[in-house]
Amino acid sequence: MSSESVNSKPRARIQTVCGLIVLGAFAALWPLQRAIDRGLKRLPATQTTLYFTSGHVLRRWAIGYNGLLADLYWTRAVQYYGRRRLAGAKHYPLLGDLLRTATDLDPHLLIAYRFGAIFLSEKSPHGAGEPQAALQLIRRGIVANPGYWRLWEDLGFTYYWDLKDYPMAAHAFETGSRQPGAYVWMKTMAAAVAAKGGEINTSRLLWAEIYQTAQTRDVRASALAHLTALDAEQQILTLTRLVQRYRRATGHLPSSFSDMVSAGYLRKIPLDPTGAPYVFSADGRVRLAPNSKVDLSLLP
Repeated sequence: MSSESVNSKPRARIQTVCGLIVLGAFAALWPLQRAIDRGLKRLPATQTTLYFTSGHVLRRWAIGYNGLLADLYWTRAVQYYGRRRLAGAKHYPLLGDLLRTATDLDPHLLIAYRFGAIFLSEKSPHGAGEPQAALQLIRRGIVANPGYWRLWEDLGFTYYWDLKDYPMAAHAFETGSRQPGAYVWMKTMAAAVAAKGGEINTSRLLWAEIYQTAQTRDVRASALAHLTALDAEQQILTLTRLVQRYRRATGHLPSSFSDMVSAGYLRKIPLDPTGAPYVFSADGRVRLAPNSKVDLSLLP
């Protein structure tokens, strides 16, 4: 008998044992997850959070497969967020616990920190409307992943957009700019936010970055909706100034945008980013048409 065949026997036994361990792991996780699902169906929403308060406990049940279980809970968080958003829900009571459990199980699950924070911070009904919870999630991510500069970007974004705390936003962007691999624009953003907090162009830069790096359809759609609203807001400000210029020059408001086109103030009838025509009120203020699909409530 060759030495190769002799050596293959213990190797085959090891492979068999490893296979049994893997099967055993999945067998252990399956009843745990089924028990959680059954419990969730029985308990009211205010009590179901009890199942998700300790990812550290679940780590002991996962027998080394905590990464797999973390992915499962992250998937559940995305599904939960998506279902409630589609239903127009105003509250997301389980979202924070699902995200905390996922990141307790796997502290390096970066996507859960990044996009989970967006789910938490978005204003209702687009999200949970809990920016402080988003900050806590991101800070936990920074502690677990201190060299990952994108989390500082997310921290700055939450301070800037949701809390209007421009000094803290600038500090987050500046700190993030000093992390390995950080893009140059982080330092530029820090300066822009510190000097011109709340400027539309700065907001556009932030949301464009989120749109470009989004890894889920919901986050990309949210970023696009914000960019559309920002474009519409800028157009409304510009058109309102033109209407007032027309009034100062003629002594009266235009009866329609066609008057302004005829007078050379506009090249054509202005449309919002979704293709609906703008309208203006009796005082000359430009606003969205009733059939517009732009959601200005997304803006602060």
